[in-house]
Amino acid sequence: MDTTLRDGEQTSGVSFSKAEKLTICQLLLEELNVDRVEVASARVSEGEFVSVKAIMNWADINQHTNKIEVLSFVDHGVSIEWMAKAGVKVQNLLTKGSLNHLTHQLKKTPQQHFSEISNVIELAESHGITTNVYLEDWSNGMRNSPEYVYQYLDFLTTQDIKRILLPDTLGVLTPSETFKYISDIRIRYPKIHFDFHPHNDYDLGTANAMEAIKAGANGLHLTVNGMGERAGNASMSSVVAVLNDFIPEVRTSIKESFIYTVSKLVETFSGVRIPANKPIIGENVFTQTAGIHADGDSKNNLYFNDLLPERFGRKRTYALGKTSGKANIEKNLQELGLKLSEEDLKKVTQRVIELGDMKETVTRDDLPYIISDVLDSNSYSDKVIVESYVLTHSKGLRPSATISVRIDGEVFEEHAQGDGQFDAFMKALTQVYSKKELYLPKLVDYAVRIAPGSNSDALCETIITWETPTKKFITRGLDSDQTVCAIKSTQKMLNII
Repeated sequence: MDTTLRDGEQTSGVSFSKAEKLTICQLLLEELNVDRVEVASARVSEGEFVSVKAIMNWADINQHTNKIEVLSFVDHGVSIEWMAKAGVKVQNLLTKGSLNHLTHQLKKTPQQHFSEISNVIELAESHGITTNVYLEDWSNGMRNSPEYVYQYLDFLTTQDIKRILLPDTLGVLTPSETFKYISDIRIRYPKIHFDFHPHNDYDLGTANAMEAIKAGANGLHLTVNGMGERAGNASMSSVVAVLNDFIPEVRTSIKESFIYTVSKLVETFSGVRIPANKPIIGENVFTQTAGIHADGDSKNNLYFNDLLPERFGRKRTYALGKTSGKANIEKNLQELGLKLSEEDLKKVTQRVIELGDMKETVTRDDLPYIISDVLDSNSYSDKVIVESYVLTHSKGLRPSATISVRIDGEVFEEHAQGDGQFDAFMKALTQVYSKKELYLPKLVDYAVRIAPGSNSDALCETIITWETPTKKFITRGLDSDQTVCAIKSTQKMLNII
């Protein structure tokens, strides 16, 4: 059962609209293929009622009515009336699964609580509503008041209910406890359907779900992206992968190839970002960064495991940065349909490493620019070096540049103002060259390119066309700063002339 729309919506700051709830519910049932969806809590708000009614109208048309469930309360029939008006046919009745909660929150005896629960179940049946029962704080109940839990379970076996739902409400169970408690219950009640509802406070949600299934639990409650209160619930993506890979006798109905699509949609609707390193669905989890790993993947897939990205509708990528090796570069070049000589590949690899050291973001789409920049640099030797510069741009003042340029070992410093930082740089450079009675080519075209889909910190390429009395030629500069790109391109021009 997926409870993203009910328990997952208790994530701090999250509230799905009617359209979002309906869309997510449709995808969960018809694309991801979950068995049941818990969509809301009864009597919470008018907006919740409108959302549930819209879902039930859709479910009725598409024969999913009995797959839609709503959390309800022991409230003398208020929840039942709410659900009946919304068209809900399955309630998940919230009751007390520990003596501590019963005594201090409800201040009632077990007999009083059981009597009220029996009345709610009977009332639900009269409205055509099937009942499942939550034992809130069940995990602490098994730890601290097992006699009460078994007394309660004995009572529930006499009631007309479909499932008993066992939540680790505060996420406190260890895997060994989960296995023991559910095993003991399965032995005592072999014919009852039990669901396990894990929370993730100790980051043990997936492990506990695995042990619950080993112990004989009939169902699990999960959320997309592990959404939920506090540290969240057990994540659908991780649990499904674990069950499919490590418990071969168990098969789920979930379509793994659709997990990532649903995860990204829920991320968009909820506004809660998926951590980049979250297993299965995180942005980085199928990205090899170390060069040795990319090399191993080229040699009989040495760094692959059973979590192949294609299972989840994804692709393996190879990051570019200071830990990149030639193998990383080659993998990315293959994706672009490019091939370099061994010598050129070494030069490009070194440039990527240098950019990574400067904490630049390097993407696959940057590679053509880097190749162009590196290979273009091979056509001349650096006799002119722009050693340093200060560029200023202030509101109300003209941009200025102070530069230091070394020409054949001789250093020149100049200062100039211009209409922009690069214009000021060029005017200061013109002053330097006039001292040597030399003239600069005419700048006839200036273009800037940024890789498609890049962010504000992406690499950009500046392409400048220069003209002398005898020829036109082009130089390129590469950096994350546009003006620095232009200066690098200009230094190449100075060495060419």
